[in-house]
Amino acid sequence: MKILVTGSSGMLGRAFLAALSSESTDLVGVDIAEPAVRDASPSPLRFADICGIKAVTSIFSEEKPDVVIHAAAWTDVDGCEKDPVKARKINVGGTVNVAEACKKGSIPLVFISTDFVFDGRKNTPYVENDECSPLGVYGTTKWEGEKAVKETLENFAIVRTSWLFGPGGKNFVDTIMSKTPEESPLKVVDDQIGSPTYTKDLAAAIQRFIDGGIKGGGIYHVCNSGQCSWYEFAVKIKELAPGMKDVGIEPISSESLARPADRPSFSVMDTGKFRAHTGTSLRDWTDALREYMSTG
Repeated sequence: MKILVTGSSGMLGRAFLAALSSESTDLVGVDIAEPAVRDASPSPLRFADICGIKAVTSIFSEEKPDVVIHAAAWTDVDGCEKDPVKARKINVGGTVNVAEACKKGSIPLVFISTDFVFDGRKNTPYVENDECSPLGVYGTTKWEGEKAVKETLENFAIVRTSWLFGPGGKNFVDTIMSKTPEESPLKVVDDQIGSPTYTKDLAAAIQRFIDGGIKGGGIYHVCNSGQCSWYEFAVKIKELAPGMKDVGIEPISSESLARPADRPSFSVMDTGKFRAHTGTSLRDWTDALREYMSTG
C-alpha cells in the first residue's frame, strides 16, 4: 500500500510517517518545506504547495497513492484571524485541490479537522452531528474544508482532533517546559476546556482507519481521553517536569489575555463513534503526556 501524507514536515505529518512506516507500506510525504529535523522524516519527500492544483495533480498522478492523509493546514489560530485570505487559500483552497486529485484517482482521503468547528457553548462533549458554528477564521476555514471533502468524495474519513502536542513542532507542552523561574509566574487561561492529544496516539488511531479500509464517508472525533483547562494542563506539565518546581503558574481569564481570535470555551468531543468503529479508545491525556515528556 502506498500512503501519501500532506503536511509531512509538520508535527502531525511526521507522526503519521513514523506510525505508518512498515515493510508493507510505501510512504510519500508532500510539503512546501523541509522538516526541521530531516532524519525524522526518512520517507521520500515531494515539495509542493497544495494551493497549486497543477502541482498537486502532478504528484498524485506520478505517485498513484492508495490512500491520502491530508494533514497540511495553517493552524496558527491568531494568524488566520489576522490574514483570512491566506487562511482560506490554504485551509479551503488547498483542501479542495487535494480532494479533487483524490476524486480523479478514486483515492480515499483522511482529512484532519479540529474542535474549533464548534463554538464551545455546549456543556457536554460534542458528538459528530452537533451543529458546527466556529467562532473565528481558523475554525471556519477548517469547516469549509470539511464541506469540500464531503461534496467531492464518496470515500473519506473526516477526523476532528484537539490540542495537539508531540515532537517536531511548536506545541503547548514544549512552550511551558521552556519557561524559567525568572519568567514566572506564567499566566495561563483556566476558562477553556478541551482534550490534549498526543500526535503519536492520533497517528496510531488513523492507522486503524486505513487498515480497516475507508469505504463511504464519515466524521469521527479522535482525541485522548479526559479533559482539562489550559491552566490544569500547564500545572500537570510542571508536576511532571523536575526542573520546573520553582516556576509559578497563575490562572487567568481568556478575556484578560485579549488574543486576536476567540476560542471555544468548551471543546471536549465525544469519541464513542471512533470506539464503536475500531473497538478501541485513546488513553488518558495524562498518560500520553507522561510518555511524551519522558521520551522527549
